[in-house]
Amino acid sequence: MDIDATDLRILDCLQEDASLSNQDLAARALVSPATCLRRVKRLVEAGIIERRIAILSADKLGAGLSAIVEVTLDKQGAEHLLAFEQLAVAHPAVQQCYRVSPGPDLVLVLQVADMAAYHRLVQQLFTQHANVRNVKAFFSVHRAKFEPRLALPARAA
Repeated sequence: MDIDATDLRILDCLQEDASLSNQDLAARALVSPATCLRRVKRLVEAGIIERRIAILSADKLGAGLSAIVEVTLDKQGAEHLLAFEQLAVAHPAVQQCYRVSPGPDLVLVLQVADMAAYHRLVQQLFTQHANVRNVKAFFSVHRAKFEPRLALPARAA
């Protein structure tokens, strides 16, 4: 799919504030509302816009413990990786799941209420799973930056 400067302006505006009405988005992207609506629909259908979400404050909602967890499996065959990955992504506390190389097999980003909730998750995902060989957790003590925005390529208008 060809993405032009207008699409990039729309995407940039949506990354800043996905709650904009079509009218406001069109005004910020310097296009007509009809053009904006058509372009957003096309970007969604092409899978470039995966979804539009609200980013919530974990601290203010009582989900204040963030952990980055490295998981190494005993068996690394494709079916074993997929089985554990499916188990992990089904858990609501798992915000992100990456297969990585080299090093551990997977890296998970978790968000839980507290250490007790983390221990319950450990029991569900790691301790009871026969294929988990090693788990190494890093707990966030301060988040200096969280930015889901993607850098978009510069294109001539």
